[in-house]
Amino acid sequence: MPLIDINVIEGVFTPEQKQSLITNVTDAVVAIEGENLRSVTWVRVLEVKSGDWAIGGQPLQSGDVQNMARGAA
Repeated sequence: MPLIDINVIEGVFTPEQKQSLITNVTDAVVAIEGENLRSVTWVRVLEVKSGDWAIGGQPLQSGDVQNMARGAA
């Protein structure tokens, strides 16, 4: 039974986007392992508080991630 954790910064993804992540990751597991695993595939979206996640020693805020998604510096 797969358990997949997806860590995201709080406030970046909408509830609909998080549901899409869950659905698509589950579908990916099923595509590889077969339909019988759908009912036992667990996916969790875990939100990390804005500022508690860093890259290269620099804390990321939710706005930083949203800018990255838009292709902004």
